[in-house]
Amino acid sequence: MFPASRYSLQARRCIRALKAVQGEHVAPQAYTTSRCCSSAPVSRITTHYTVYPRDKDPRWEGMEMERFADEADVVIVGGGPAGLSAAIRLKQLANEHEKELRVCLVEKAAQIGAHTLSGACLEPSALNELFPDWKERGAPLNTPVTEDKFSILTEKYRIPIPILPGLPMNNHGNYIVRLGHFVRWLGEQAEELGVEIYPGYAAAEVLFHEDGSAKGIATNDVGIAKDGSPKDVFERGMELHAKVTLFGEGCHGHLAKQLYKHFNLRENCEPQTYAIGLKELWVIDEKKWRPGRVEHSVGWPLNRHTYGGSFLYHLNEGEPLVALGFVVGLDYTNPYLSPFREFQRWKHHPSVACTLEGGNRIAYGARALNEGGFQSLPKLTFPGGMLIGCSPGFMNVPKIKGTHTAMKSGMLAAEAIFKKITDDNLDSQTAGIHVPEYEENLKKSWIWKELYSVRNIRPSFHNYFGLYGGMIYTGIFYWIFRGKEPWTLKHAGMDSAQLKPAKDCTPIEYPKPDGKISFDLLSSVALSGTNHEHDQPAHLTLRDDSVPVARNLAIYDGPEQRFCPAGVYEYVPLESGDGMRLQINAQNCVHCKTCDIKDPSQNINWVVPEGSGGPAYNGM
Repeated sequence: MFPASRYSLQARRCIRALKAVQGEHVAPQAYTTSRCCSSAPVSRITTHYTVYPRDKDPRWEGMEMERFADEADVVIVGGGPAGLSAAIRLKQLANEHEKELRVCLVEKAAQIGAHTLSGACLEPSALNELFPDWKERGAPLNTPVTEDKFSILTEKYRIPIPILPGLPMNNHGNYIVRLGHFVRWLGEQAEELGVEIYPGYAAAEVLFHEDGSAKGIATNDVGIAKDGSPKDVFERGMELHAKVTLFGEGCHGHLAKQLYKHFNLRENCEPQTYAIGLKELWVIDEKKWRPGRVEHSVGWPLNRHTYGGSFLYHLNEGEPLVALGFVVGLDYTNPYLSPFREFQRWKHHPSVACTLEGGNRIAYGARALNEGGFQSLPKLTFPGGMLIGCSPGFMNVPKIKGTHTAMKSGMLAAEAIFKKITDDNLDSQTAGIHVPEYEENLKKSWIWKELYSVRNIRPSFHNYFGLYGGMIYTGIFYWIFRGKEPWTLKHAGMDSAQLKPAKDCTPIEYPKPDGKISFDLLSSVALSGTNHEHDQPAHLTLRDDSVPVARNLAIYDGPEQRFCPAGVYEYVPLESGDGMRLQINAQNCVHCKTCDIKDPSQNINWVVPEGSGGPAYNGM
């Protein structure tokens, strides 16, 4: 257990940021840009120690830097569906075989489920395997799907498309859930089985043995001022060592990025591609409420070459509640596009607005999601650890589902680990244990078969006809041939490389929000419950502070001020009035990771903030 005498609740919530930037930092310097038409020194933006090392900072001389270390059999990073399913399965096996097994799970949110966001329409296949008696256990699956609709939207009309049996968007047998509540329930089941769960602890750094194998993780430090100097209350983070460490951080995990480089895990796969999903919860007029109804759409307000779509789910949670959202593929090309404002515009479609009129919006949030699928899966195992869940990217894109595959991956990982670490002949005191059986078993499971069958649906949208060509491809090669085409299509490449220069694109004029159906960004972020300690270095770090103005603003008109769904990035005039500077409002960050993904300069590096910062979602 973590010693309470040394680590207070505040310390438990204050976590150290990831050491993710390798090599030397390029010092900020003066630039003259076509944007500003003047020469001005670059404002200091980044103060984080991953960019400005503390061993070269005289303010840190004499500070106590020793970390307390603890040991477990298995350490799990991330309290989402994958991590919790792995923890539960490990303890189930340990109890069945009467083995002592210490399983520790760390989660950066203050409470399990507080950072969880998804549609969500849950396929219960993995849950049935993990807990066949989940109904008796009170799992919060309260809304079975009773009605399934799919449509193409034009600006004024909805064109219904039949959902044929066997198509991936068929939701017969699934449940509409508030995924945060479901994850919280999983956490309760894990604790009952003896899993040690530590919310408020973010894994900030991967630790390695001398032979290069993963040793465990370190949590972040406590008490660092905004300028990067130590406060009087500074305390070092702590280390958790394990025989095997599972990384289930979710989409675009900051530790996974380090592991990809250290172990070259992406050597034989395509780049991962992503989307951003934005979501709201509404209480609507009871007369318009249809519990169990699932609606999906594609088309307006996006053009045919921008991948995306919408969902609107009617929940049965004791009040007339609907979950609605909008997904935009991050391979879009126009830097003027704003996913948030596209979402707000979509709500004014006649077929959507009629449901929302007279209702009350009660929650908002956003999260990136993996869309690369089968082609983008990295190597999943390495000495001392493995990747599970949405971190490597097990989402079934045409189904718009990843919870069931994430859970199953965690369960398969647990089964492979348990067999390995309970081997009486095992002797590994100085190296992390490699468990390649996990990946081998995963390739024999229904996950692999499911992802392989839909592997070409997402990349098929990269054609002259865009959306419509992709739908034709899906109809022919998935429904008729059940995904058995002998070829595998490639993705267009990294999402960050897809933006065109602003001069080659047309600005998008978005209507002003009406405050009834559509809303502004800051009032939306307020509904997410997002909070960060203000006096800390911004966890949205820049490898080079000069790049935003010199390149992103000059060439792409500052796309980060539009693709961020939380108003974190703003370009504001310099105090001298001569040029612009980037302002980072880190306290607004909802941890969606979109900036780290879409930045055309790949200059933004997201690291964990101090404290249990971030959104405080309630069943999103």
